[in-house]
Amino acid sequence: MPEVIGKQSEGYAGDVTPQEAFRVLGADPRARLVDVRTRAEWSFVGLPDLVSFGKEPVLLEWQVFPSMERNTRFADDLSTALGADVSDAPVFFLCRSGARSRAAAIALTSAGFARCFNIAGGFEGDLDETRHRGARNGWKAAGLPWSQS
Repeated sequence: MPEVIGKQSEGYAGDVTPQEAFRVLGADPRARLVDVRTRAEWSFVGLPDLVSFGKEPVLLEWQVFPSMERNTRFADDLSTALGADVSDAPVFFLCRSGARSRAAAIALTSAGFARCFNIAGGFEGDLDETRHRGARNGWKAAGLPWSQS
């Protein structure tokens, strides 16, 4: 079971650190990572690299670029992409900072998936005092593997 940080929230299994998500993704063959950022973010900012586990992140926009309207088919499309055989497996959601991914974890929990976790700090982390991301928290700041096209 992933170690949840802070209080477990209603509507999803809770928040985890990027390091905890990475640990579970490596330890549990059924665990999945869902990156809910936009196509532009995947292309220009980078992606988590799970090749050492023989996995790839599932890429599905929570908000569709460039309009940034919510993807109304998100839960249905993701349920299809993941398949019913992982409905009780840990599913980790990642966005830039942890807001969109929390909403996505709640949506997939509502769709019947039992163990949906938000990765706190997201891929790039929170803004620092100079309004830049990447140094405070998040996947990249934790030194976890990632790649950029």
